[in-house]
Amino acid sequence: MAISHAWGVRAGIRLACGASLVAMAAAPAYAQAVDEGAVSADEIVVTGFRASLDKALDQKRDSIGAVDVIVAEDIAKFPDQNLAESLQRIPGISIQRDAGEGRAITVRGLGAQFTRVRLNGMETLATSTDGASANRDRAFDFNVFASELFTSLVVHKTASASLDEGSLGAVVDLNTGNPLGGKEGLTAVASVQGRYNDLTKDVDPRLAGLVAWTNADKTFGVSASVAWSEYTTDELGNNSVRWAQAPFRSVDGVTCLDGSDFVDDPSDECIAVAEAFHPRIPRYGLVRHDRERLGATASIQFEPTENTKISIDGLYSQFKETRDEYWGEVLLRSNESGVDVSNYTIDGDNNLISADLDNAYVRTERYSRQSETKFYQVSARLEQRLIDTFKLGLLGGFSKSKADIPVETTLAFDDTDATGYHYDYSDMKSPLLSFGAGIDDPTAFEFAEFRDRPSSLTNKFKTVSGDFDWDVADGFNLLGGGFFRQFDFDTVGYRRDSTYCAAFECAPGTNGLPVTSDIADIFELGKAGQPSGNTNAWVVPDLDAGTALIDLYNRPAVLQEGEQRAVTEKTYGGWLMTEIETELFGMRVTGNAGIRFARTDQSSSGFNSGSFVTVDRSYEDWLPSFNLNLHPTDNIILRGAIAKVMTRPTLGSLTPGGSVDQFNFRISSGNPFLDPYRATTYDLAAEWYFAPGAIASVALFAKDIVSFPISTSLQGTYADSGLPLSLLTPGTPAYDAVVLGEDPDREFEFRTTGNGPGASLKGIELALQLPFSVFSDSLRHFGVLGNATFVDSDVDYSIRGPLVYDPDENDLVAQPNGDYVQPLLGVAKRAWNATVYYDDGKFSVRASAAWRAGYNDSTSGNSNVFEGYGSSFNVDASIRYALTDNIELSIEGTNLTDDYRYRFTDLEANRNYENNHYGRTFLFGARFKI
Repeated sequence: MAISHAWGVRAGIRLACGASLVAMAAAPAYAQAVDEGAVSADEIVVTGFRASLDKALDQKRDSIGAVDVIVAEDIAKFPDQNLAESLQRIPGISIQRDAGEGRAITVRGLGAQFTRVRLNGMETLATSTDGASANRDRAFDFNVFASELFTSLVVHKTASASLDEGSLGAVVDLNTGNPLGGKEGLTAVASVQGRYNDLTKDVDPRLAGLVAWTNADKTFGVSASVAWSEYTTDELGNNSVRWAQAPFRSVDGVTCLDGSDFVDDPSDECIAVAEAFHPRIPRYGLVRHDRERLGATASIQFEPTENTKISIDGLYSQFKETRDEYWGEVLLRSNESGVDVSNYTIDGDNNLISADLDNAYVRTERYSRQSETKFYQVSARLEQRLIDTFKLGLLGGFSKSKADIPVETTLAFDDTDATGYHYDYSDMKSPLLSFGAGIDDPTAFEFAEFRDRPSSLTNKFKTVSGDFDWDVADGFNLLGGGFFRQFDFDTVGYRRDSTYCAAFECAPGTNGLPVTSDIADIFELGKAGQPSGNTNAWVVPDLDAGTALIDLYNRPAVLQEGEQRAVTEKTYGGWLMTEIETELFGMRVTGNAGIRFARTDQSSSGFNSGSFVTVDRSYEDWLPSFNLNLHPTDNIILRGAIAKVMTRPTLGSLTPGGSVDQFNFRISSGNPFLDPYRATTYDLAAEWYFAPGAIASVALFAKDIVSFPISTSLQGTYADSGLPLSLLTPGTPAYDAVVLGEDPDREFEFRTTGNGPGASLKGIELALQLPFSVFSDSLRHFGVLGNATFVDSDVDYSIRGPLVYDPDENDLVAQPNGDYVQPLLGVAKRAWNATVYYDDGKFSVRASAAWRAGYNDSTSGNSNVFEGYGSSFNVDASIRYALTDNIELSIEGTNLTDDYRYRFTDLEANRNYENNHYGRTFLFGARFKI
């Protein structure tokens, strides 16, 4: 494969070419182009990995706009098992992992919602339901697709008028096939791999194949490919479900509460423990991901004359997952008023870092979610040259991504008065959680609660566009076009949530059905990074037996008004751009300048106070752009670019309605009048080709973001929301507090999104590609690649801080919001990746490493200030050996350091949110080609 760093864009009529510096196995190298038909007997023909790198770098030198490209080394031979993992090799790009594999990307510090993705030239959106929650936004999930289906990825980092609007970060092009670009006659490729993970200890299959045929005249070609895999990944670790403040019933034997209120003149210890932060639901557990991925592509190309080319492309993907979770936990959240604390420690960050708990609310939980994403797209492209200097292009097509969750079930066993529980978070990443007697005894528990939350999401795109390319004069081109796109987003969710006693009759004095071994299993934790003395086995619900007992799936599913919403966007517009090539003071000069106009008609629908309402609005954007390249010598290129760009608001924020989190006392509402994110971007780059196959580059970038929607948080009672009581479900903490009147003045957190003050972002990318042929021809098969990105950004945030005891109120009271200057959410200040390789065309070895600094991804809640992820470090390696011209053997390893994913809450205190790992993964197999 190859990665390039600058492509010329030609109005979408032709795929422009470019190359860039990247790290790891995906990076490019430079060499002179090889004319195979003119190779003499004593010349060396470069093949395989290095040949693809050479091709990419040759393309780079003639490019206009700055982009990065990853190209398959050969047909149906993409370099990584996952598209996102390939993209992380590119300077300025980091990935977010789910279940151990890449899912979404961040480009130059801007998150996945700021990146637009096009498939075979047409904007699209594919979302999966991996992770703790389903993707209900504009972020593209790359794990939906098998990497074998693609021939190249193109990342446009600078804007031009010909590129689709909608990105502050990047526009990514995914390309699936080009039959006329292959050899004439029949080509067939098949690969077989086994996948082994050292946590699951299973060997899973991965199969792929491609067939292509092109006639002798190279005027007609067809191709079809298919890829299938089935595998299991275990995620083992701990989770606190954030940290919170609350008063406890007693501290060291001294009573603190009278019911849910402080006693008069509470002790200093009662106040100190109440003001300190404690883990809300401390727990260890297993999350098991069973996945199946099926993908297929088909392409037809017809070139009846040298002036006409017709392409029809289709892609289908199906991604299934069953996510099973097993947890043993203490439910401190909302139950602190019944818990007795003793033998406690409060550290310097105001954490109740360790404590013994009696009368604790112990819960064991079994969760299972079945999800399926089906995606398909069909597109057609016509390229027609009318005269030698004038070409037209037409593109049309549609895509649909449907992500369904037919089953999302939780069963909970509770022991509400357990004794002898001890926790210790002195080691934040690996806490000690020790349960008292009874955790492995079914008869100590009651079947207390059940949930099922089926939902569905549909994204659809329709696209029609046309463009022209006119060679007006030598060194001067005029390009332009028009477009129409319609995007439809629909989501709906239902619930079958209840406590057992609210749905069925319970014996007096009980909180649920007494548990027997008929509906229970014993769970063994395994290697979750836990310390010695941790409790590693506990009772969990038997999912099949438990759901059958209550006939869960035949209970009526209640529509959740806050989870039924829709957005339709119709976008019309056009663009005009010039391309130039000339000389200035003896220097070659290339560039483009243009403007793009887009009008967006937005229609947002959702429930508001019990009624389904629709809000319409429209807005327009004029987006000028300019790219200029100077060539002071044959080996040095100076690049500059400036543009106005925009990204439409996140989908989850546009609903006119809201939803209630009845367990966390949180009400979230949308704002259909949010402005788009708008920015002016600046780019400068210098590239030095200091030897054949070698390049050093530096790129400076800045984004002045003038409008940036930002979340806000306020406190109030449920009555302040104006929402009907019918939204509250019997058996939930919110229902008990508000409807049953146990705590009618309980405060809720109100979250919404407003138009923020803007932000700034700036950074630098450094890259080096060094084949060792620079030092000696005997070392020509060796090389190193590396890049580093440094980003700085400033945003003004207003966030509620910790609660403080007020003697006049005799309660914990919220303080005024504090002002914080922090980077944009999702921005890591530093990242680097590197690769060392050997490739002689027959035997290839590559080892790669990628590091990303920690970053904030949310402003957080529960009086914590920001939350995010710690730094990550991943090491991958691959070995390939060409047994014959048609058979290649390979072995690959990913996450060889078994890197843990650490998530924190509160920027200063760095409290443990979760810490988990996925094990090392190895793939071994063979590839056959005829």
